[in-house]
Order: sequence, then structure tokens, then C-alpha cells
Amino acid sequence: MKRSSIILLVLIAVAIGVIVSLVGDFSTYETFASAARHPDKEYRVIGVLDKSLPQVYDPQKDPNYFSFYVKDKAGNIRKVVYIGSRPTDFERSEQIVLTGHMQDSVFACSQILMKCPSKYKNDQVAVSNMKAQAQQVHAEVK
Repeated sequence: MKRSSIILLVLIAVAIGVIVSLVGDFSTYETFASAARHPDKEYRVIGVLDKSLPQVYDPQKDPNYFSFYVKDKAGNIRKVVYIGSRPTDFERSEQIVLTGHMQDSVFACSQILMKCPSKYKNDQVAVSNMKAQAQQVHAEVK
């Protein structure tokens, strides 16, 4: 075999290895029930903040303790404990992605990702109205 063919095969093998390792890192969102079945494994749970239940964050007492309740996509509500400060505009989030594991009936969260409402939703409506008005003016000119 030529040296260039061997190098090409090695590069293809490395590329396949990288692709397989990246695909293995992608995880789907789970529920609290599936996280409870394997408490030693870290999961990503997606849900919404339950605003009817209390949030506990007292920066004078402990600035690195924040607890709240989340309803997952299956409808289960669990207490979540995050060791860190309370994120800004936390109540305004549409969805919350939590990374962590279950400890008894509490979800111990190591990372919070908030999916907030788009600030551009009204702008998109205004743009579409402007397009409709421009088409109407264009039709009147003809």
C-alpha cells in the first residue's frame, strides 16, 4: 500500500472515532422518574418552574443554596436543590433544563439552563405587519 493511502485510512478512522464520541455525548431530556431509577447517574431534566410552591434563597444566610420546585414533562413535581446563587430573572423562564442527579426525592442540580421567552417575538409581529402594509401600498400604487 502507498504511504498516502495508509495516512488517508488513519485519518478516516480518527474522524469516525471523533464522530462516534460526539454522538455518545448527546443526551435526551429525561424525567424525574427515570433519574430516580439510577441515582448514581447524571441526567438532564427539562421542566417548568412551579410558581405555586416556595423558592428558598437567602443570600445573607447561605448565598450558595437555592431550592425550588419544577414540574417535568411527565407532570411530576420535585424539589430541586442548586448549590449556587439564584439566576437572574429565574421566574421569567419558559422552561428550565436541569443537570444533576436524584438524592432520595430531591433533585440535586449542578447546572441550570433557562430558556427565556424571546424578546424578539413582538418585533417579528411588527415586521410581518410592515410587510403586509408594504404589499398593500404596492398594490394601491399599481
